[in-house]
Amino acid sequence: MVIANESAETTPETDGREHRVVRLTIPARPEYITLCRLALTGLARLRPFSEELVADLKLALTEATSNSVRHAYAGGDGCVEIAYELYGDRLVIEVNDDGEGFDPAENGDLGDLESLTEGGLGIAIIRAIADEFALSRGPKGRGSRLRFAKLLTA
Repeated sequence: MVIANESAETTPETDGREHRVVRLTIPARPEYITLCRLALTGLARLRPFSEELVADLKLALTEATSNSVRHAYAGGDGCVEIAYELYGDRLVIEVNDDGEGFDPAENGDLGDLESLTEGGLGIAIIRAIADEFALSRGPKGRGSRLRFAKLLTA
C-alpha cells in the first residue's frame, strides 16, 4: 500500500530571507487529490490569504494534479509529487510526475482560450489564476512538470 508522504523544510532565500517548502507525494489516483488541497489550506494559514485566493489556488492545484493523475500513467500506477514554496511575496506550486509526459511544443499554445477543446480547460484555468506559469518535461527528462506562482502582494 502506498501512503502520502509530507515533509517540510525552511530554506534561506538568496537575499537572506527564509521561505518554507512542503513536499507531498501521492499515488496517481483521484481520491488523493484532496490531500493536495488540504496541504495547501494548511500552508495558507501561515500568511493572511483571502478566502477567494485560497479557493482560486485550490482550483489551479486541482487542475494541475488532475492532469497528472488522468494522463501520466496508462496503467494507473505511479506517483505525483507536489512542492509548495511559500515566500514572503508569493506562493509557488510545482506538480511533477514521471509518466508518459508530452511535448508542449507539439501541443500548440496550451491554455489559449481561442483554441480550447473539450477537456482542455485545465491549463487555461491555471494560467488565468497564476501570475507565472511554466509547463515542461519533468526534472529527469521524463513526465511532466507544471509550475505556477501567485503573487501575494498587490
